Amino acid sequence: MEEQFDAAYWQQRYQSGNTGWDTGRITTPLKEYFDQLQEKDLRILIPGCGHAYEAEYLFRKGFKQVYVADVADAPLEHFARRVPGFPKEHLLRQDFFSLSGTYDLLVEQTFFCALDPTLRPAYARQCAALLKPGGKLVGLLFNTSFTHDGPPFGGSSEEYSAYFEPYFNFLHFEPAYNSIPPRQGRELFMLLQKKNH
Repeated sequence: MEEQFDAAYWQQRYQSGNTGWDTGRITTPLKEYFDQLQEKDLRILIPGCGHAYEAEYLFRKGFKQVYVADVADAPLEHFARRVPGFPKEHLLRQDFFSLSGTYDLLVEQTFFCALDPTLRPAYARQCAALLKPGGKLVGLLFNTSFTHDGPPFGGSSEEYSAYFEPYFNFLHFEPAYNSIPPRQGRELFMLLQKKNH
């Protein structure tokens, strides 16, 4: 991984408040997806979780097997203060590519676009490795290109689908209709299911 996007880089971004991706709350597409989940004992992983509003929402709704991972300490410490009842052992200060274990659901929210684009094929492969057969990857991807140097890094649905197709069946992979206003028309909502092979 390029040195500039290592743990120290992200720690510095959080400490300086340079977190333009942080919406301060769960975004509508994921909230609406979570609201229709019935099984409270799903093992859920949120990689590159940042301030983890999604984990907070799920935890407060009674999901007890939620795990969050980030390479930087600052967002995990912030989350632990904000949600003191969240199990400390579910806070994983770890690089996504070194995680192990099996999960029913992986949640993608602005992590994929923060990675160096050369890591995208490895991201798709690792998501599949962390999911049990039939497990799902749900989340949002930027369906746009950016004029500035990343992160975030943009891309297109055609590019993204090539990474995921070897490992996943596509249940939903369309422009999000309920994005938050600043991201309207620029996000794909994906719901992918790990292939059984």
